[in-house]
Amino acid sequence: MTLRIATWNINSLRLRLPLLDRLVEALNPDVICLQETKVPDELFPAEALAPLGFPHVHYKGMKGYNGVAILSKIPLTSHDDAPDWCAKSDCRHAGVILSVPSGPIELHDFYVPAGGDIPDPVANPKYGHKLDFIAETRNWFTARNLTRTVLVGDLNIAPLEHDVWSHKQLLDVVSHTPPETEGLTAWLNAGFTDAMRHFVPDTEKLYTWWSYRNRDWRGSNRGRRLDHIWVTPDLKPKLAGMTIHTDARDWPQPSDHVPVCVELKV
Repeated sequence: MTLRIATWNINSLRLRLPLLDRLVEALNPDVICLQETKVPDELFPAEALAPLGFPHVHYKGMKGYNGVAILSKIPLTSHDDAPDWCAKSDCRHAGVILSVPSGPIELHDFYVPAGGDIPDPVANPKYGHKLDFIAETRNWFTARNLTRTVLVGDLNIAPLEHDVWSHKQLLDVVSHTPPETEGLTAWLNAGFTDAMRHFVPDTEKLYTWWSYRNRDWRGSNRGRRLDHIWVTPDLKPKLAGMTIHTDARDWPQPSDHVPVCVELKV
C-alpha cells in the first residue's frame, strides 16, 4: 500500500477552505494534517469538507487561535494518551491510529508555539513556553517504545543551518536560536528520523515558510523550514518520496506556509 501524508499550516481553516481542493489535486494525499485551524470544535466545517472525500476526521480546536485537524481516507481511531502539554489546553496536538492493512500506524499532528519575538524566557514568557513545550514532548516520546509512528506539523523551528536563508543573521531570531534548535534536535532523537532531509541533503537549502512581509518572496527566497515530517526508524526504508508544494505560496489569500507531503510504501 502507498500512504501519502500531507501536512499544512492552513492559517485559518474557514478562511482558506477552498484551497484544500487545490491541495488534494496537487498532492493526492490519503491523510491531511492541518495546523492553526483557528476554529472551535462546535463550528468545525465538517459538511463543507465532506466533498473532499476524507470521511474520517479528528480535530481539536479553539476560537481564534491554534487548532489541529486530521482528515483521512483511511479509518482511524483517536490516540488520546498524550498529556495536556504545559497544562494549557491550547489545542496544539492531535494523535490518531491509522488502520493500514499491514498494521496500525500512529500519527501525531503538532502545532508548536511560535515563541514571540524576544529569545529570552524571562523577558518573553512565550519563548519560555516554547522551550518548555518541546522539552515536555521530547520527554514523553523518549519514554515510549516507538514503532510505526509518524510525527508531522508546524514545529515552528528551523533546526539546521540550511533550513534558513541566513544562519548567521538568524541565530538570535526566534525559530532558529540555539536553545530551540538544540531542543528540537533532542526531540527528533527521541526516536525519529527526519523524513524531509532523507530526500534532501543537509547541505541544501530547504524551506516551507516565507513571511507575508516579503512581497517578492520567490525572488528574495528568504525562507525557513518550519514544517516537518518525522518517522520512526522502522519506517525509514518505506519512504518513497517527498514533495514541498512551493507553488501554494502563490495561491489566492495564501498561508505563509506551504504543504509538505511524504509517500510511504507500507
